[in-house]
Amino acid sequence: MVENKTKFTDASVEDYLASRASAQQRTDCRELMVLFKKVTRHSPKMWGPSIVGYGSIRYTYESGRTGEMPLAGFAIRGRDLGRRLTSHAGSVRGAA
Repeated sequence: MVENKTKFTDASVEDYLASRASAQQRTDCRELMVLFKKVTRHSPKMWGPSIVGYGSIRYTYESGRTGEMPLAGFAIRGRDLGRRLTSHAGSVRGAA
């Protein structure tokens, strides 16, 4: 079975923002961080090298393949911020 490449890590969210974000992006990221923490009730954690994620959700495809991903999150993509909020009835838990 293929293993997911993107997993939560112990990397620092603050270091990621400092190294990748412009001043305006840092401001925008801080606003997203407040919103996502309020909505998910989870603290931010890095998922892979470039996704700031909140909580986690396990999923299973019809094929039987399973995985885990952040319940909500964002990533700096050049001049843009990619955002994701999952709406799924699967099991939801905080990333350890």
